[in-house]
Amino acid sequence: MRAISQDELGGPEVLREVEIERPVPGPSEVLVQVHAAGMSPTDWKHRQVPGFLGRLPLVLGWDVSGVVEDVGIGVTIHQAGDEVFGMLPYPHGHGSFAEYVTAPARTFVRKPAELDHLQAAAVPLAALTAHQALVDTADVQPGQRVLIHAAAGGVGHLAVQIAKSLGAHVIGTASAPKHDLLRELGADELIDYHAEDFEKAAGKVDVVIDLVGGDYTARSLRTLRKGGILISLVLSDAQLMTELTAELGVRQRLMLVEADQAGMLAVAGLVKSGALRPVIEAAFPLEQAAKAHELGDTGRVTGKVVLTVR
Repeated sequence: MRAISQDELGGPEVLREVEIERPVPGPSEVLVQVHAAGMSPTDWKHRQVPGFLGRLPLVLGWDVSGVVEDVGIGVTIHQAGDEVFGMLPYPHGHGSFAEYVTAPARTFVRKPAELDHLQAAAVPLAALTAHQALVDTADVQPGQRVLIHAAAGGVGHLAVQIAKSLGAHVIGTASAPKHDLLRELGADELIDYHAEDFEKAAGKVDVVIDLVGGDYTARSLRTLRKGGILISLVLSDAQLMTELTAELGVRQRLMLVEADQAGMLAVAGLVKSGALRPVIEAAFPLEQAAKAHELGDTGRVTGKVVLTVR
């Protein structure tokens, strides 16, 4: 089968199309023919740095939308021909930039009919990240004020919609040209970080979703009400600020997304109800993965970038 692999770390030029052996599903696994694969900042990052993915060569990619080709022994929830989508187990289950993938059967759920494969591939990793941050970690309640940094990005634009579905008052930081889109997605207030100090503009909030890191972390902690929580999602740029959180009476959590069937079912439900829709900046065929990575490296992607495989 075709796949996009790399033998060394570096820029987009290290990516190359290769032929590798098609995997075979083991017990409790499914083999999925990939129709489209979503891309995320974690892909740009792990292409460049050793991280925790193990030895080279490697095939990146966690987002999958496709059709079940075969099932391993013991699988009862999927059968050949089912249209499914999901996130390969993060971080060590990568490999969706290929024509086929195998994964535990409960990695995947039925693809909502409301999305085609291109759209569905843009959802899993980003939506699970947002859902686990807002629901499982922050336990967002109706009426709470939620500040989402990088609100127009892959995780951010889905977090806006999920927070809104929870009844939150949603505040987003983004450049001014992206404000109209974010209003359409449900943001109640928008802050142009080029022109405004978000600490002053946001006022006091209950939850911060930090997709920026750096000095945003300490600044964002100061926007929280007593007992509020900041969830840091860019771990390479985040550090636990225990002294500051203790001083302010707030909480900070560093979070990695996890494979989560219940979360995927909840995300699929939001899609079916019309409460969640992905925004796709661009789509590239599998063989142009390097071009897709070049776009990702700009750091200015609105929504998601997707590879079409079939």
